[in-house]
Amino acid sequence: MFDTRTAPYAALLLRITLGLLFLAHAWLKIVVFTPAGTAQFFASLGLPPALAYVIMAWEVIGAVALILGIWPRLAALALVPILAGAIATVHGPAGLWFTNPNGGWEYIAFWIVGLLTLALLGDGALALRPTPTGPAAR
Repeated sequence: MFDTRTAPYAALLLRITLGLLFLAHAWLKIVVFTPAGTAQFFASLGLPPALAYVIMAWEVIGAVALILGIWPRLAALALVPILAGAIATVHGPAGLWFTNPNGGWEYIAFWIVGLLTLALLGDGALALRPTPTGPAAR
């Protein structure tokens, strides 16, 4: 049974948690690894170094959108490709377990499931700008 009284708060909790995780992930790239270091890492993977800056901005913007509830369903879906790319380039080849060298893909995959769950569940309580839905949004 779906509890319509508490479900909006469950979505709120999930939304804020996912947003904070993305902020932490971006902070790691920006403050610890530095943008230049992150770009160099991307280059070592054969990716364009400029993509690192796009990803860092995407993570920060997506995180803020989730936390504040600005089109959170769309923000959640927009963040999935970042994680899928992380699995394809770094974490997938490292194996399943996140404790493996270079971190496996189990944690990243679970994070994707959380984002997809939020997209299906809805914006949640206290969303500043709920995702447009219904006939007018189409």
